[in-house]
Amino acid sequence: MEFPVSIKGVLLEHGSVVLLENERSEWELPGGRLESGETPEGCLTREITEELGCSVEVGPLLDCWVYEGLPEGDVVIVIFGVHRRGEGSFRISDEHAALMLASADQLPELALPVGYRRAIHRWMAMQKV
Repeated sequence: MEFPVSIKGVLLEHGSVVLLENERSEWELPGGRLESGETPEGCLTREITEELGCSVEVGPLLDCWVYEGLPEGDVVIVIFGVHRRGEGSFRISDEHAALMLASADQLPELALPVGYRRAIHRWMAMQKV
């Protein structure tokens, strides 16, 4: 059986994680589907530029898991830590309804998959947030 692969990034901004609200009214990490011939790092760089209007440097692999039960079927999720290059405001693409900078204290209250939470906490610990 084959699964689509989605590459996501944990991007911290002033100690908070950047989250995007998707069409299911859930919060998610920026990123998207790996395209044919693309590296995971190249995919993540492209997706974050499209979704947030900023450039990033891709850091270490934080987690990998299968997201089960999505309407489109199961998806392999690969999550990296990322560092933003430059400053300025974020802009969000049409594929998301909202952007949130969430502190660690806010995470338990949000509709956010457990695998994302795990990766966020890992990256915050590695960055000493």
